[in-house]
Amino acid sequence: MSTASANGPAVPDARTARARARAGASGPTAGWAPGHTQANLIAVPADWAYDVLLFCTRNPRPCPVLDVTDPGSWRTALAPDADLRTDIPRYRVWEHGRLVDEPTEVTSYWRGDLVSFLIGCSFTFEGALAGAGVPLRHVEQGRNVSMYVTDRACRPAGRLRGPMVVSMRPVPADLVPVARRISGLLPAVHGAPVHAGDPAALGIRDLDRPDFGDPVAAEPGDVPVFWACGVTPQAAVTASRPPFAISHAPGRMLVTDVRDAEYRVAA
Repeated sequence: MSTASANGPAVPDARTARARARAGASGPTAGWAPGHTQANLIAVPADWAYDVLLFCTRNPRPCPVLDVTDPGSWRTALAPDADLRTDIPRYRVWEHGRLVDEPTEVTSYWRGDLVSFLIGCSFTFEGALAGAGVPLRHVEQGRNVSMYVTDRACRPAGRLRGPMVVSMRPVPADLVPVARRISGLLPAVHGAPVHAGDPAALGIRDLDRPDFGDPVAAEPGDVPVFWACGVTPQAAVTASRPPFAISHAPGRMLVTDVRDAEYRVAA
């Protein structure tokens, strides 16, 4: 999969991707640093960390945890030289479940009690999909992937509750089994789709009006395919209203040093 798109010039490796984000690039990271795992971020005060961990454990499809930091740390084993405060293209800052800011760095917001969760992202398996001949319409069109809040409630955990969020990719009908098989080999980054076909089965009324990201045009013969999405914790923040949280902005991920192949299970 080429890294050149309407989102900017080619990003050949993970360190370059993080440097680009640190320098102020704020676009979606789909197609950045092929072969490198991308991760969602949710950071909460330490007294909410167990609730988040339990929520992720009970809802592993949308919330597969790749790493958890110590309180106050902005470092992750997934990319030891990364700074979680600056190396994501855009962030979201939450207060009592309300979005209050979307900055390109969060150094001034960072707190000594924040515990960060790095959660698997479906961008990670896009290279494998493209390698198997599955087109990535959002990359072709230079758009962020479409994401939708569903009517499927996640299993509650402590003070956290909320609906599952999904990402959608239009896939040619004859390639849906291929997309299912390829992504299913990477369960740590959401795995196989949760649904393919009629969006109404997930409570989605209009594919042209995603809750996050951009509308992505389908080609004739395409079927909408839906994967569980790491924006789900943000829906839980909105529903559960913790006093404070920091997240990535949808579609803008931390590009890690870990290779995609490390999360691939045997076929």
